[in-house]
Parts: sequence; structure tokens; C-alpha cells
Amino acid sequence: MNASAASSSGLLSRAAITAIGSHVPEGLITNADLERMVETDHEWIVRRTGIVTRHKAAEDEFTSHLAVKAVRNLIERYSVDAGDVDGVIVATTTPDMPFPSVASQVQKAFGMTGALAVDINAACAGFVTGLQMANGLILSGAYRKILVIGAETLTKITDYTDRTTCILFGDGAGAVLVEAVPEGTFLSSYAATEGAGGNQVYITGLSKLWEGQVLPGEGKLVQNGREVYKWALSTIPDAVVRMTEGAGYQVGDLDWFVPHSANLRMIEAICERLQLPTEKALQSVIDNGNTSAASIPLALDAGVRDGKLLPGQLVALFGFGSGLTQSGVVLRWTAGNGK
Repeated sequence: MNASAASSSGLLSRAAITAIGSHVPEGLITNADLERMVETDHEWIVRRTGIVTRHKAAEDEFTSHLAVKAVRNLIERYSVDAGDVDGVIVATTTPDMPFPSVASQVQKAFGMTGALAVDINAACAGFVTGLQMANGLILSGAYRKILVIGAETLTKITDYTDRTTCILFGDGAGAVLVEAVPEGTFLSSYAATEGAGGNQVYITGLSKLWEGQVLPGEGKLVQNGREVYKWALSTIPDAVVRMTEGAGYQVGDLDWFVPHSANLRMIEAICERLQLPTEKALQSVIDNGNTSAASIPLALDAGVRDGKLLPGQLVALFGFGSGLTQSGVVLRWTAGNGK
């Protein structure tokens, strides 16, 4: 494992989140719908995952469409001038196509001709990784306003014959504007990778070979949920402690903890090990399922809309997933609730 945690002390950040937006498609998959597809039932799904509904993109609706709608929501709520944006980072594992990038389609939609546009793939850790990248780019002085978007259409790669995975995944998008400010609010960051566990969550496509073996399930998401759960509980609590201490705080000082919304029971177990009340965890999994890179911005925006997440509060974000990757930041929240 290669892991890092850094305290900025005002020296490693010149950026803050100033606006947020989100979007989920109209289509809905309920637990009752899943009962008609595979051998499962509502009570079992809720008991094991906490999930009640997930949103599903239409057949002609793709990740770029969700990303554009999330950005439009941000622009309308915060009166952002898209012409001032000079960077677009989209975290996704389900791009419309291998290229052109989803980010370039966002740029096209809003006419940001002078903007950097790039997609990144860090799975469920992607959105937080994008925040780390945006903070670094702004710190360099080369950029001033960067959109960081987490967007997924996971229902397009979900195997609806696999009762262990099809109950989990949904579609959605969330976006934030990371902007240059005199005193940055990104206080610490954390990253870790355990590539040897990459065969625990994967999708096979152009490359199907893993250490000399052909992986099954081409074109569909495959997950060993039991092993991912064990890995998450054995690594994440310690990482969150290290990251928070790197910012000069204790976990108990956090106003909010926003982990990747993979599974409500996993979030509860992580909070228990952190000795953090589950009421301090913002999640998006109950109503949206596991939306990978979109889950953290969806949870953040729900917190803003509900009046829970307020400017000045201390927040820890922590993404984790396929790779196996982890990415976290501790920051002071700075975006109000817009209009």
C-alpha cells in the first residue's frame, strides 16, 4: 500500500467549494421491481443494504446528459457564469464512450471553450480524487475555477441476473465548483491504492486478462461484495483518523462525515469503528443506491438542500472502491444553499 496524508496549514490549498448541483434521472427501480427480476425481496434488500430505490437513466440517456444537468442545476442555483470556468474534471467509470470525454461534452453544452476538459477513472473514489486534482491545479496558479463532477450510469453495466449486485446500483450526477480563494479550505488529503485487490470489483471489456486468467462477465459489473466489505472495514476507519489528524483535528471534531454511499450497513459499521454517531454521516444510498463517483456529491447536495450542511462546518469526505482505491479530504464547507 502507498498511502499519504498531508496537512495544508494554509500552504497546500488556495481553493474552496463555492457552489454545488445535482441531478438524478426520472426512471426508478424499486425493490418491488427487483423482486420481479431475481429471487429477492424488499425486506432482505433493506436489511442487507438499506437501499429502497435507485434511479435509472433512459435508454437514450447517458452519463454526459446527467453531468450536464447537474452543472445546469449548479449554475441556476448559484448564478455561476459558465464562461469563467477554466477547467472541467469528470469522475466516471461509465463514460458515454471511451472517447471523446464526458468532460468535453460538458464543455460543449456550456461553451467553455477555454477550459481544460478531462475524465478520470478512480471508481467510487473518483469524485474526491477530482477534488484533490482541482485543488492542486488551482494551487499551481494555472486555473481559477474548476468544475468537479461525479457522474455515473451504472444501470447500463449492471447484470440484472445477479441477485448479489443488481440490488445495489443506480444512476446520478453531482457537481461542485472549486474556486481560487485567498485562504484555501482544503485542510488535508489522503490517498491509498491496493492494486492487488483489483479483481474484487471490475468490469471486463477490451482487456479481460487478470494475472493470466480471463475474467468472466464481459461488459457487466462484477463484485465480490463480501471481500470489499471486509477490506473497507479493515482499512477505512484508520485512514479517516490519520487524515483528520493531519488536518489538526480529531474525528469527534467533525461536523459531518461523508463516505462513499456503497451500502448503508457499511456506513454504519465504519461509523461504529470510528466511534462517530451515524447521525453525523451524510449518505445518498437509501434513495439512490450505490452511484459510485456520484454518491458523495449527491450526499453533499442533499445535506445542503436539507439545511444540514452549512458554511464553516468541518467535513471529511472519503471515497473508496475498485482498484482498490481510497481517496479522502478534510475541508471547511463554504457553499451556501444558493437561491
